[in-house]
Amino acid sequence: MKWLIITFLLSFILAGCLVVKTEKQPTTKGEIIEYQTGENMKLTSNAFEHKGTIPAKYTCQGQDINPQLKWEDVPEGTKSFALIVDDPDAPVGTWVHWLVKDIPAGIREIPEDSIPSNQIENDFGRQDYGGPCPPSGTHRYFFKLYALNIETFQAGSKIDFYNKVEEHKIEEAVLMGKYSKG
Repeated sequence: MKWLIITFLLSFILAGCLVVKTEKQPTTKGEIIEYQTGENMKLTSNAFEHKGTIPAKYTCQGQDINPQLKWEDVPEGTKSFALIVDDPDAPVGTWVHWLVKDIPAGIREIPEDSIPSNQIENDFGRQDYGGPCPPSGTHRYFFKLYALNIETFQAGSKIDFYNKVEEHKIEEAVLMGKYSKG
């Protein structure tokens, strides 16, 4: 049990070390969250702009489907991509909405309402996209795409996923959108 707790804590410490080039954003609780914006690789969506409002269609108040995502300027040596979508403003701490791994290196887009590759269970307890659904206030949702130096990896849990991404990432690109149930 002690080993499990130590492994869990180390995983979160390592996950916090993902920063290279950062942009600082305060959370609704006043904390500062730093995240990597990408040296070259860019992540965009035709559904919303960076720091813009996510349309209700992609939330629990709409169709709860994933928005289209597109990326460019992929670094050399990329063998696959991984995607994390999370909400650092959740009352219980960062809430994971979507985890996708093993996205082939030749792919440059995830179409709307699609399953791009292998998914890992999110904090909703399911293996698919769970759209924004804040209990109150405006929350920020970070779509983080990672270029990795491996084609595939095993991850049975969220912690395994974060550890493998950290171990094999070449670069990261971030798209942030906001949503409030209003």
